[in-house]
Amino acid sequence: MAVMSTGNFAKALWPGVSKWFDEGKSQHKTEYTGLFETRKSRRAWEELIGHSTLGLPVQTGEGAAVSYDSFQQGFVSRFTHADYTLGVVITKNMVADDQYDVVGKARVKLLAKSFNLLPEVLAGQVYNRAFNASYLGADGLELISNAHVKISGGTWSNRPTTYADISEAALEQAVIDLGNYTDDRGNKMAVKAQKLIVPVELDFEANKIMKTEYEVGTANNTVNLVRSRMPAGVMVAHWVDADTDAWFIKTDAEDGMIHFEREGTTFASENDFDTRNARYAGHWRGSFGLANPRCLYASSGA
Repeated sequence: MAVMSTGNFAKALWPGVSKWFDEGKSQHKTEYTGLFETRKSRRAWEELIGHSTLGLPVQTGEGAAVSYDSFQQGFVSRFTHADYTLGVVITKNMVADDQYDVVGKARVKLLAKSFNLLPEVLAGQVYNRAFNASYLGADGLELISNAHVKISGGTWSNRPTTYADISEAALEQAVIDLGNYTDDRGNKMAVKAQKLIVPVELDFEANKIMKTEYEVGTANNTVNLVRSRMPAGVMVAHWVDADTDAWFIKTDAEDGMIHFEREGTTFASENDFDTRNARYAGHWRGSFGLANPRCLYASSGA
């Protein structure tokens, strides 16, 4: 084997290491993109500012003046980006002992796997904390609450009146509740359900409900309409795992669950002069959060 100097060790191994990292990344099935909308960011943080709506146009007589309206600023949601790093070392001896293609490859692929898992874990955390009063949104309440505050006064809810286990009846009521959402002026919003999100423990139950043509568990020929109300079907989210009875409905409300990517995963190398080892490290920077709680309707189960 040719001798590699300390100065070119990391660089000489780079083509193989970089290829392994890319291979490790491509082997992962992404889930978080089904839970969050991804947006790019060019700043240290992003802010989404809510606001009240306007009233309806006013009938105006011939020659009468236009009626003007105004709106109020609402709650401010800040997304502060965080840095995440991790690295591995490939030693000179590893190459000298012909372990580079075995141990080195394994280490680099594990590094890629770690960076693949990172956004999944961060995305899952937001859902896992949805019922937790220790994690509050811009309105000072947990994500799922029956006391969300309207800017112009009053409250609204994105949960059942009484928490319920997943069932056809519970999902029907959820769709009805979403259809009755009103804005700060009392106007109907026509928010629609898009997707049912469940932990692995509810996989079979959720799919029985959503993929059965007729009412679940009966001999009736009554059509099961729930599945037609959620065009994106069921998503089993492996990292949404804090409550095995909890279920979520993702809606079409704007500015909901958002993932800001400040810097995508980058991979770099350097030499350690003292040890003569090659060090390879990855870096990712971004944030996960929400601005509009109407993006989710959920129950923690009975």
